[in-house]
Amino acid sequence: MIFEDDAALEAHVAALLDATLPKARWTHAGHLAATAGLILLRPGMDAGQALPGLIRRLNESHGVPNSDTRGYHETITRFFLAAIRDALSKDDRTLPPHARVNALLAGPLGAGKRVMAPHWSEGVLFSPTARRGWVAPDLAPLPYAMGG
Repeated sequence: MIFEDDAALEAHVAALLDATLPKARWTHAGHLAATAGLILLRPGMDAGQALPGLIRRLNESHGVPNSDTRGYHETITRFFLAAIRDALSKDDRTLPPHARVNALLAGPLGAGKRVMAPHWSEGVLFSPTARRGWVAPDLAPLPYAMGG
């Protein structure tokens, strides 16, 4: 997923906000881009507060249940929100938002949930408890602070 310009990123974020983002674009990269886009293009919105409801609503629009085994996952969402904030705090802020998001997608976070493997065992990460609420890493601490 590459964004040609800020308008393309804005369209992606808007489609998350109104639950019209096609399921084919609701991939790991789509999640990262939407989250980073919210942070960069909607600085007045509290992404930590908004994301759970936005993700659940989009999942439901795709017919994906938010259950103990599918759909919204609190620990993964909070991890990636913190990781994205950390990455954006260290990137080139002179670049336009779409270029910052493209760089984020091309970096380590773009590799998917594998970036979580050093910190959580599969059993803990994919438990219903971790899906429903924040569960701290059981293997190694995170390299940055967890925010809301």
